[in-house]
Amino acid sequence: MSEGFPKVAAKVPAVLDLEPGTYFWCTCGLSAKQPFCDGAHKVCDLRPLKVEVTEAGRKALCQCKHTKTAPFCDGSHCAL
Repeated sequence: MSEGFPKVAAKVPAVLDLEPGTYFWCTCGLSAKQPFCDGAHKVCDLRPLKVEVTEAGRKALCQCKHTKTAPFCDGSHCAL
């Protein structure tokens, strides 16, 4: 991993109503379209995580990038 990455994009999850489909979750923390990838990772060696949502519903996506249950929030932001 590049030094200094991942960057903490926010210390709260992004709670979103998602439809079934494919999403790319930002792992580096640099994307301007958090919590999703916009290609900003090109300055480090992290790559987005492909996420398949099979059921529509409200999801809490990690924005601190320290979750152990990527891409979903596990409360890791509380310890930052």
